Amino acid sequence: MAGANKSGGKVQGEGDYEGARDYDARAEGFVKKNKSKIPTYAKNAEKALEGPEGAELRKAEEKGKSKARR
Repeated sequence: MAGANKSGGKVQGEGDYEGARDYDARAEGFVKKNKSKIPTYAKNAEKALEGPEGAELRKAEEKGKSKARR
């Protein structure tokens, strides 16, 4: 059976459709629930980058980017 594996026949990795649907639903729910707060979240993130923890945050971002597939 194509796409089957030892985890019960689900396609995993980049083909994990169930995981992708779950993520999309949760992200959409978060946005709906917090729509009015998102600009505040963005301002807080911007202030954090400009503050004393900015260098550490940028380092973490670069680490994450280095592992991302492009």
